[in-house]
Amino acid sequence: MIIGVLGPAGSYSEKAAKGWISKESKTEGTSLVYYDDINDTFASVINGDSDIGIIPIENSIEGSVGITLDLLLESDMTIIGEIVVPIEHCLLSKGEMKDIKIIMSHPQALAQCSKFIRKHFKKAEIRTTGSTSHAAKLANEFCEMAAIASKESAREYGLKVLVPNIQDWEKNHTRFIVIKQGKWQEDEACIPKNDTCKTSIIADIDEDRPGSLYEIIGEFAKRDINLTRIESRPSKRSLGDYLFYIDMEGSTGDAVIKDALYYINSKVSMLKVLGSYNGYKLDN
Repeated sequence: MIIGVLGPAGSYSEKAAKGWISKESKTEGTSLVYYDDINDTFASVINGDSDIGIIPIENSIEGSVGITLDLLLESDMTIIGEIVVPIEHCLLSKGEMKDIKIIMSHPQALAQCSKFIRKHFKKAEIRTTGSTSHAAKLANEFCEMAAIASKESAREYGLKVLVPNIQDWEKNHTRFIVIKQGKWQEDEACIPKNDTCKTSIIADIDEDRPGSLYEIIGEFAKRDINLTRIESRPSKRSLGDYLFYIDMEGSTGDAVIKDALYYINSKVSMLKVLGSYNGYKLDN
């Protein structure tokens, strides 16, 4: 099995992939292929270069990863799993604190450490990279460069951990999803391997009218289905027009979930089931 991840080596995506592999006991014949960004990782699965892809979708500090949400809408992909990874951002460099003039990282990581940057490096140049590990790889070139990345990246690229755990909030987690090519099929209902399955959908109400969102949420409420996430995302058709991304506890094989989706489908212009899947959480 070839797994596409956001690279290079030492990324949190790599950590998520290795965690998922161990939880699913898929160590035999499994290899990781690294890509420059989320678009390329998605494309590798679409083109058949990777059997599955593992990409970030949500962070506990900065919220959802917009490009991932958009690509899930635009492409025929099925979510087959998720893994939640604890994030500990560190300041990495070949030099010392006094040497640093440039700080690099992925935009999400920079945002998650904004207070630290403002406090200690007001005059530093901030540069964005495709991933945290890519920033670490670049920081290996000059002492005045620093990266915000993981301890694993420090070991991978021979950098010093100048300051550990620099994110603005102590409890920082990123949720990664495991995707495979092809639309969700009704026979792919999740069979729980742990406490629960989760199902993800996208709903397009299309017609803006009073109570339209309530009609959808009500179908879940009256069946006692717990929604773990609901988020609006611009449809890009016009200002104020939104799609709704919804995660819920339960499998599409459950009668109550199947029933709710049946009635919701009659109330929306588009209902896309992204998948029904198990999830795992890694320890620190």
